[in-house]
Amino acid sequence: MEQETVMISKNDLLKKYGISYGTLYRWKRMRLIPEEWFVKKATSTGQETFFPQTLIFNRVELILERQKTQTLEQIVRSLSQKEQSQSVMLIQTPFGKHTLRIQDVLKVEISRGDEQEDITQRFKQLFEGEKS
Repeated sequence: MEQETVMISKNDLLKKYGISYGTLYRWKRMRLIPEEWFVKKATSTGQETFFPQTLIFNRVELILERQKTQTLEQIVRSLSQKEQSQSVMLIQTPFGKHTLRIQDVLKVEISRGDEQEDITQRFKQLFEGEKS
């Protein structure tokens, strides 16, 4: 059974945590929240922004907790040091370059015509072997 990523709308996220639009986009500019987590989707009322729920909840909660004792700049530094030590996958297409943290990859499939093959486990094993 295919696992879907649960998404949350920007408006619901702002309400849930009581943060402002300006705060959310300041965190984005500071790279506290990765650009690729801002997913634009067409809805019946126009285009809206959504986020992968688990990732964004964890990140917002981390930022709000750390803000009690650290500045945003300190949080940025600590996150960037941690993230620099993590494995990433770089994908280059005619549409640009994309960087994904391996821990954020939920599913990898290859499609050939009508055939689809889930290669998630093989993909993750490549990076687990790297750690050994």
